Parts: sequence; C-alpha cells; structure tokens
Amino acid sequence: MEVSRKFVVCIKNTDYAASLEVRKIYQVLPDSKASHHKMLRIIDESGEDYLYPNAYFMPIELSASLQQVLERS
Repeated sequence: MEVSRKFVVCIKNTDYAASLEVRKIYQVLPDSKASHHKMLRIIDESGEDYLYPNAYFMPIELSASLQQVLERS
C-alpha cells in the first residue's frame, strides 16, 4: 500500500525569501528527528529538502486527484 504524502502551505518566509514562497504548497518529507526540534523537512524552491520551522507552515489536506498531480511535478 502506498503511503500518502503530506503537504503544507507556507504562511511565513522570514529569513528564507529565496527558498520559500508565502501561500505556496510544499511537500513534507518524513523526519522524526526534525519534528522533535519543531522543524519540518520541506522540498523547497531549490528542489532539495531542507529543515524549516513548523511555524512557517500550515498543514493542508488535498484531494486524491490534486495530490497525484503534485506528486508527478
């Protein structure tokens, strides 16, 4: 069974304006160590994954069809 991916929307980009766009949807990668430090591992504008503060994002639920489209991007 395929694991559903988690997505968030950026609500703040202080100190990360080149890496994050406010109101943009980002994919979250699992990282239990990061979550212990109140951080999320995000695939950012560079296409790479980096740690960012949880407070910069709000979780969102996507329809299955939209999630499929974003996963192909």
